[in-house]
Amino acid sequence: MTAETSQTLDRGLRVLKLLADTDHGLTVTELSNKLGVNRTVVYRLLATLEQHALVRRDLGGRARVGLGVLRLGRQVHPLVREAALPALRSLAEDIGATAHLTLVDGAEALAVAVVEPTWTDYHVAYRAGFRHPLDRGAAGRAILAARQQGFGDPGYTLTHGELEAGASGAAAPLLGVTGVEGSVGVVMLADAVPERVGPRVVDAAREVAEALR
Repeated sequence: MTAETSQTLDRGLRVLKLLADTDHGLTVTELSNKLGVNRTVVYRLLATLEQHALVRRDLGGRARVGLGVLRLGRQVHPLVREAALPALRSLAEDIGATAHLTLVDGAEALAVAVVEPTWTDYHVAYRAGFRHPLDRGAAGRAILAARQQGFGDPGYTLTHGELEAGASGAAAPLLGVTGVEGSVGVVMLADAVPERVGPRVVDAAREVAEALR
């Protein structure tokens, strides 16, 4: 902590991060131990966060992240999209295919940024806001592969005809970006993805990840 920072705000943010990292919630005692402060401080922090719907407590007294964080989260997509656009433009122009950034939204994959190439005669029409199940299409499958791989690098994922007949896709997951689960990919009208596309998509995903850190 420095003279320019707020200790109370810092503790409140640490509470939110701790709760975000657990599926079953934390008790006041558990939070007190993790933060290294007494229970009275934790009660005050939780009460304040509850007033803003950022934390909720169940009947057993366990604290969890509240629905108020969803209102804050809606503002994340524009920021992520803006950060990703340079890498997506470069990818689309280089490959000559529609490039996209896809994030997890519940059980679905949601395209939040799409860039189409400027020099091709035709390309796949793919729009921001398009949703599909995580287990269909290269974008969703790349995200699932990253989940299964854990801390390793799953590389890239290739698919054909899963979302649109005659279209092939390649995608690589975003790695090392706290709080963001997604992938970068391309979709093209082809029977198979050219060999150079997979590694190029991995590079683009790495560029986006670095821009978001």
